[in-house]
Amino acid sequence: MGNNPSTFSVSGALKDEVSGIDTSQFPVEQVNWKDAVAFLGKLSEQEGVEYRLPTEAEWEYACRAGTTTAYCFGDDVSQLGEYAWYNANSNNTLHPVGELIPNAWGLFDMHGNVWEWCQDRYGPYESLQVVSDPTGAASGAGRVLHGGSFFSPPGFVRAADRVNLRPGIRVRFYGFRLAKTYP
Repeated sequence: MGNNPSTFSVSGALKDEVSGIDTSQFPVEQVNWKDAVAFLGKLSEQEGVEYRLPTEAEWEYACRAGTTTAYCFGDDVSQLGEYAWYNANSNNTLHPVGELIPNAWGLFDMHGNVWEWCQDRYGPYESLQVVSDPTGAASGAGRVLHGGSFFSPPGFVRAADRVNLRPGIRVRFYGFRLAKTYP
């Protein structure tokens, strides 16, 4: 892409010469929805397969990892610090991925660390009926973010919590997770 907007990037270097931090282990952050979509388009072209942002339903399904509880590990918020970087344990800073317990499907940091952009527009679902892999609203300016961040209280890192933001907003705790489309 020619640049890395992340706070923890040092001119593309893997180690910050001052602090010794290995920046390759941190999630990319300070990325808006448009940046994420542009990156995934270039990656798709380069690799010859389709990479994209997950839909909101895909994101939540991956986060829950087969559960129906508030968090991937259950409803007991006292366990949250074992799975998520959030306002009570993060020291208000980003952390390397993989330092805490992953969900049952081996996915790290689905709760906390950085909010993650989803493909969907924010809004009510077109139908209140239960459907398989629903998509978000057909129109609207906002896009969905999920997961909460290192700055969020426990309620904002729940699997079902969602935020509505304009796609051009770039903040130090917004990032993304890619999805790959299989033929």
